[in-house]
Amino acid sequence: EFLVLNGNFAVKALGTNKVLELPGAPLDSYALQFGPATSTNMAVSARAFGTSQGRRMPTFGVGVGGAGGWRLQVSPGKKAAELFKDQELKASVTYDWKSGTWTRFRLQLRQVKDRAWRIEGKVWTDGSAGPKDWTLTADKTEPPIAGRASIAGSPFAGTPIWYDDLTVERVEAK
Repeated sequence: EFLVLNGNFAVKALGTNKVLELPGAPLDSYALQFGPATSTNMAVSARAFGTSQGRRMPTFGVGVGGAGGWRLQVSPGKKAAELFKDQELKASVTYDWKSGTWTRFRLQLRQVKDRAWRIEGKVWTDGSAGPKDWTLTADKTEPPIAGRASIAGSPFAGTPIWYDDLTVERVEAK
């Protein structure tokens, strides 16, 4: 089940595969939610494909916890992978995105103590070995609000963004 928050997401054939496509126009920020609404001990993973057009590049990512939850995003114009809580940047690392390649994402939210939660994320180029350790983390003490997993994107380059292999799974508390 998909819940389109905004944008004209559509299923498109890509060879023998099907992908979710976010068109390259109009230029704005778009999101789609999927999977069950849960509050903790969940992980979302997906892969995304985008291209640059001159000096313009898309941004795209995955999220947990609904519309105001946590989002792991690749921002090629900043050469960064970023972790946001709603619209607030919580952590950032250098990430060298390559236009015209698939990028893998994994983001999880899990309880680590009685009253503590950890958000962990990593991104890597599809086909390469992913990072062993989490590259972006944040800790919080207030209980997370239940929400669905999501994908998000802004086609700043004016070219479509494709999403594939969307999964939501339970993870164990630590």
